[in-house]
Amino acid sequence: MAKIKLLPHHEICPQGATFETQEDESICEAALRNNIKIEHACEMSCACTTCHIIIREGFDLLEEATDEEEDLLDKAWGLEPDSRLSCQTIPEEGEFTVELPKYTINQVSEDH
Repeated sequence: MAKIKLLPHHEICPQGATFETQEDESICEAALRNNIKIEHACEMSCACTTCHIIIREGFDLLEEATDEEEDLLDKAWGLEPDSRLSCQTIPEEGEFTVELPKYTINQVSEDH
């Protein structure tokens, strides 16, 4: 299990949050399980970038992104060197600080 510290996001999680992942659980799945409504327009199938996150601490503890994930990340808003798709990021153990970008490129959001 990994410990995730989610930095505050003005809409999704204004106070920030701390939670743990379960075995073989992505950061996106763990966030949703903890009632953090991170966007995931493709239902976590690695077909969009709405679940884009930036790993502020712990990036080096993760396995490398697949070529498919890297190709999608090139289309993400606010791409940074430590960007990942939360639906594809499965931390094994360790502590991670994660930031949700201010925007996504999702044209339609069910919560707005």
